[in-house]
Amino acid sequence: MANKNSLQKRLGVGLTLGVTLLWLCGVTASGLIAQHEMNEVFDSALEETAQRILPLAVTDILNRENNSRNRIAPTLKKHDEYLTYLVRDSQGNLLLQSHDADLSAFNASPLEGFSNTSTHRIYGASAVSGTLFIEVAEPLTHRHEAALEAGLALLLPLILLIPISLLGVWWIVRRSLRQVVEFKQSIESRGAGDLTPLAADQLPREFEPIAAAVNRLLERLQRALEAERSFTANSAHELRTPLATALAKVQRLKTLLHSDALRDNVTEVEVALRSLSALSEKLLELAKAEGGGAIAQRTHNLVPILALIVADFESQTPGRISLTLPAGEMNSFLDPDAFAILVRNLIENAIKHGSHQHPVEVILSADGNFRVRNSGNIVPADELNLLRNRFTRSKTDASGSGLGLAIADAIATGANIHLHLQSPAKGKQDGFEADLNIADAK
Repeated sequence: MANKNSLQKRLGVGLTLGVTLLWLCGVTASGLIAQHEMNEVFDSALEETAQRILPLAVTDILNRENNSRNRIAPTLKKHDEYLTYLVRDSQGNLLLQSHDADLSAFNASPLEGFSNTSTHRIYGASAVSGTLFIEVAEPLTHRHEAALEAGLALLLPLILLIPISLLGVWWIVRRSLRQVVEFKQSIESRGAGDLTPLAADQLPREFEPIAAAVNRLLERLQRALEAERSFTANSAHELRTPLATALAKVQRLKTLLHSDALRDNVTEVEVALRSLSALSEKLLELAKAEGGGAIAQRTHNLVPILALIVADFESQTPGRISLTLPAGEMNSFLDPDAFAILVRNLIENAIKHGSHQHPVEVILSADGNFRVRNSGNIVPADELNLLRNRFTRSKTDASGSGLGLAIADAIATGANIHLHLQSPAKGKQDGFEADLNIADAK
């Protein structure tokens, strides 16, 4: 399954990349415009240089006392020239040149106006009725270097601006989504049994429909759970009453019978009614366990509940249970009724299937770990996990419906905790142990 990126990360990275691309496009456009403007400035400089030098060169040539040619213009000191020039007559004879001029860089014959060679940009002008020509040349590499330096001057700030932009965009996105993050945290922090509406007053407008849909779903879920719990409670009452009535009538009939054969038949009916009553009770407990009521909306101290349940078992089976309780309270989001059903089923299972020579150990520690273990035959590993299934029983002669561990596992699953089953019991050579941490319920 593909990993889901956070909305904050996607917005931050996406906006930063978008802004960076826009900047690069802007820098490219600015560089092209700057190059065009620089070319115009350089061309203007070429033309201005030619117009300035040409009168001086004409004067110098016309005032010469001899016909010496290929004269190099005098300089005050040697220096590198970006602009070089030649003065020639109409036949192309060289009359004057700058000291650093490269003759191969110029056209074979003088031309007026702007022209390009493979290495230079040239401007030509004429004087004395088109008999004298001047050509001023500038290396194209000079223009390329200037354009490159201008482009770098525009790009270098991006090295600093991109991380600043990333931080800025990230901060703005995080601040904008702060209410959404708080909304998410409010959902994560509430218990599974908390179905109250979510507060959506501070959410951005785009997320309000989501919050409204979630609240409608929670409302429908609340109504469904309440209806199921109401049905379970009413069904329990409606089933208990006729079964108890039928059992009482059978017991009364039993006392009126004098025939042993009839009394044995009525006893069988009585046993069947008791088994049906116990089975209906377990089925109702299973329905409640699977009905989503395992989590309460606030924490409860479960120590007194456990002590009360163990005391009830002690009154029925004296000396069969060893109870260990923490010194203080043990608070949990586990629903008290669900906890009572879970405890009853685990203890009842241990008493039924455990050895009568050793007491059932019921232990609740201060950190919320709850354990029920008994001595007895070892349950094979291949049968151990099957005991969580409905109507599944290990090989035993003890009576039962095969629903006790299924009910306990359903309650644990509804509370988001795991019921561990192991045989032999921890630290023993035989027996069976069930443990879970009720502090993890949420």
